[in-house]
Amino acid sequence: MPEMPEVEALVRWLAEKLDGAVVAEIEPASFAVLKTYDPAVSAFAGLTVSGVHRHGKFIDIDVDGLHLVIHLAKAGWLRWSDRFGENRVKMGGPVALRFRVDRGDGPHEGFDLTEAGTRKGLAVYAVRDPLEVSGIERLGPDPLAPGFELRPLLARRMQVKRLLRDQTIIAGIGNAYSDEILHEARLSPFAIAEKLDDAEIERLEVAVGSVLTEAIAAADGKPAADLKDAKRERMRVHGRAGQTCDVCGDTIAEVVFADSSLQYCPTCQTGGALLKDRSTSKFLK
Repeated sequence: MPEMPEVEALVRWLAEKLDGAVVAEIEPASFAVLKTYDPAVSAFAGLTVSGVHRHGKFIDIDVDGLHLVIHLAKAGWLRWSDRFGENRVKMGGPVALRFRVDRGDGPHEGFDLTEAGTRKGLAVYAVRDPLEVSGIERLGPDPLAPGFELRPLLARRMQVKRLLRDQTIIAGIGNAYSDEILHEARLSPFAIAEKLDDAEIERLEVAVGSVLTEAIAAADGKPAADLKDAKRERMRVHGRAGQTCDVCGDTIAEVVFADSSLQYCPTCQTGGALLKDRSTSKFLK
């Protein structure tokens, strides 16, 4: 799933690609992808892209005051084309939506939105104000925004892993970077947020800033096609179960849930203890 660093890189890259371009057409090719009906996507045609912004994990394309808001969800992605032909996008095909722009000096260019797998979560909203999108309206503060304070948000009886992923508490962090942050902070994903001591909170505050800042810097400037592989290569624990921890040499462990998993280093994060999960709990005491 794209998280804040990849979405931020996409936003910066799209801003360069789309700045000043005139929207030729927005073509939905999936009945499920477009979540709104007013304004109609046809209203964007002929208007000029005036900016591209990020709200948490949402991409917001500002088109003369109308907004096309995109949430890539778990398996959505964006594919840029420097040249589109005249053929229409086929309904029910691999492309969920096509965004065409016209620069007046050649064929249309733009991007396609695609989604892998059968579980469809990719969502597009055509709105007059980004806050009309309920997911944006409910977002917590951005952890890299000026004045962000983590400590007050930790006064909850929640596992710290779940708190970091809750978009209504902190915007933009998902499964992968919460694993990376907790490894950097040397904290168990099952630690209870309100019980963290001052030293643990300080490590977590530093880790949130450093992991996200470094990930954005590493992703910045990369085209959309390269961001997924670059993200996987940067991970130190997430997605690396069974491999060696780069910090201490222990074997990275995993907790499996019904529809997701987390990875952690027992030596770095849990004092050597293995955390129980559905697939292995019967073997652990």
